[in-house]
Amino acid sequence: MSDRLPGFSTLAVHAGAQPDPTTGARATPIYQTTSFVFNDADHAASLFGLQAFGNIYTRIGNPTNAVLEERVAALEGGTAALAVASGHAAQVVVLQQLLQPGDEFIAARKLYGGSINQFTHAFKSFGWNVVWADPDDIASFERAVTPRTKAIFIESIANPAGSITDIEAISTVARKAGVPLIVDNTLASPYLIRPIDHGADIVVHSLTKFLGGHGNSLGGIIVDAGTFDWSAGGKYPMLSEPRPEYHGIRLQETFGNFAFAIACRVLGLRDLGPALSPFNAFMILTGIETLPLRMQKHCENAKAVAEFLAGHPAVASVSYAGLPSDKYNQLARKYAPKGAGAVFTFSLKGGYDAGVSLVSKLQLFSHLANVGDTRSLVIHPASTTHSQLDDAAKIKSGAGPDVVRLSVGIEDKEDLIADLEQALGA
Repeated sequence: MSDRLPGFSTLAVHAGAQPDPTTGARATPIYQTTSFVFNDADHAASLFGLQAFGNIYTRIGNPTNAVLEERVAALEGGTAALAVASGHAAQVVVLQQLLQPGDEFIAARKLYGGSINQFTHAFKSFGWNVVWADPDDIASFERAVTPRTKAIFIESIANPAGSITDIEAISTVARKAGVPLIVDNTLASPYLIRPIDHGADIVVHSLTKFLGGHGNSLGGIIVDAGTFDWSAGGKYPMLSEPRPEYHGIRLQETFGNFAFAIACRVLGLRDLGPALSPFNAFMILTGIETLPLRMQKHCENAKAVAEFLAGHPAVASVSYAGLPSDKYNQLARKYAPKGAGAVFTFSLKGGYDAGVSLVSKLQLFSHLANVGDTRSLVIHPASTTHSQLDDAAKIKSGAGPDVVRLSVGIEDKEDLIADLEQALGA
């Protein structure tokens, strides 16, 4: 191509990929192998010493996964990426590079229920402590900062309510505190929001959701923005201090603006081991090729469904940032002008029992714990994904007893509305 920068849809199809040099295969092959042959002893030593790039063992890297990593990094505007086994694995690997026992990170209170559980309970065994802040009150992030704070974690579009987070405002807090801003961009995808453009230093995804898009493969990814100075202040020894397992290399000094992605690979993925299978990488790559088309349809359908629900007598309220009346509509216009996403919640006048009843009566919407599928999905968070929280915490996270979450698919919107109408009527 010329010097012209490719557009988003072109990158979604082509970034990171070339015809296979041996066979000429146009689709990226599935390199279903555990390990790779070295050229000679010197080549092997250079790979293990981080003196050369190449393939060693699929737990650390694989050519199929590498195409996926390069493609998502290009779509997000990052310098490098690392694919892992799930979104949860991505969060563990990221924070392992940043936190030592006794350290803290600040997290927005409006998060996916599984992340709330992981941060509150599982991370305690590592000595990592979460401090909660309210994304609707930016000052609460400033108040939460202490000398032990090492990161801030938010979602661009919060799960389950679909609320939009003011990334730039929270980035300002992170800069002032001298810590990186981590943004989970799962619900938006880079088609709707690119957090790095608004001050994020690290972006994570559950590839399982909109990027893969078909509900058939688990995966996660970490994108390095290349914007943070890991040597400043000595806060991040994993990146700034000599690594004894690599002959004293300082990762920040050696790898510069993609040092964090390297650290996640050679310190996190190598030792913790949550490798993404090449087959799943292939499936997710195939899904990404249609991401722009799918997201347009997802958002069009979601807005139509939200408008229908807002006018239904059984519905108490609808939380969808794409509605002009929604409290997050101005933020949606700023951060996601192409659409406010496809995941949102609504409250039923009948409360908890009505929510449980509704999900059992829907026929086209599948009742399951996932989002971002081509198929429309429904769940009652208070009895499932957020059931481990008490009622007060459920309400704070946007998953009160009367709340139902939809992930609107790419079917015909008239059919989706008809299904909701019959279930609400019943």
